[in-house]
Amino acid sequence: MSGLRPYAAILAVLAVLAVLPAVFTSGTMQNFLIFTLIVALAGQGWNLLGGYGGQFSFGHASFFGTGAYAIAILQERLGLNPWVALPIAIGLGALVGAVIGTLAFRARLRGSYFALVTLAFAEVFRIVANVLPVTGGAAGILIRLNVDPLNFQFADRATFHRLTVAFLGAVMLLIRALERGRFGARLVAVRENEDAARALGVDVLRVKIAAITLSGAITASAGCLYAQKFLYLDAMIAYGPWISVEALLAPIIGGLGTVFGPVLGAFVLHGIGEFTKTWIATLTGGALPGVDLVLFGALLIVTVGFAPRGILGLASRLTMRAA
Repeated sequence: MSGLRPYAAILAVLAVLAVLPAVFTSGTMQNFLIFTLIVALAGQGWNLLGGYGGQFSFGHASFFGTGAYAIAILQERLGLNPWVALPIAIGLGALVGAVIGTLAFRARLRGSYFALVTLAFAEVFRIVANVLPVTGGAAGILIRLNVDPLNFQFADRATFHRLTVAFLGAVMLLIRALERGRFGARLVAVRENEDAARALGVDVLRVKIAAITLSGAITASAGCLYAQKFLYLDAMIAYGPWISVEALLAPIIGGLGTVFGPVLGAFVLHGIGEFTKTWIATLTGGALPGVDLVLFGALLIVTVGFAPRGILGLASRLTMRAA
């Protein structure tokens, strides 16, 4: 039982997440929950590289979009079953991560230089996807509706919700295992001081490439779930800056370098966002475009200024003071 203790809190959170559809039965709320969980999953991918590894990326849309487009193209253009296409799409996300990581880290790019390179890759992918016939160009690609569990489509939202929770849970358990192992220790050592880690015998290049490869796979899985849930993609959805921003904001707000940070951050981000949009729409009699971006920017400023370790770090600090 002692071996399961580090994972007990994760299992408890997953159990709560899994029963939420029974509490919130409206379709709108269930769509909100699924979308938030997908963002949390993408945030886990970013957090592995940025939170644990200290390699801040502005272009995780590269991995999200690759996973989303890959599963859609394999399904619609090549007639592959989506369950078969899923691991291929995740593998392609990992491959993109490995390529970007190899090019960037072999050139010893770090900090703002690495962040800008990842942003550039995401923009290149977006432009290419917007013109290629296989992606549907600017018109995008539509996944045909065929409600069947064997086709990765379900009659009720609750089933897809629990499937998303299963994906998120598997990643959280994996990250907790990595966190407690040698790879996690090496990744944190690289984050704290690359030169010192190298002097201690850590293969810094190998660790960083492994981290971005795994990060790419995790974020690509979020893209796959998005494609199968909403059944439509275009370049601005798959490779748009929105997912890069939300994938990094979730762990920053929730708590960098923690397994629960991306989940908490995603719920805070979208919970406050939806409440604010509803409140403004009620006051003004209509939606106010761009209000979510303003809100996200304000949340980031408040977090960096008053809680640089995120909500979890702030809670830990307040608890220690109270004790």
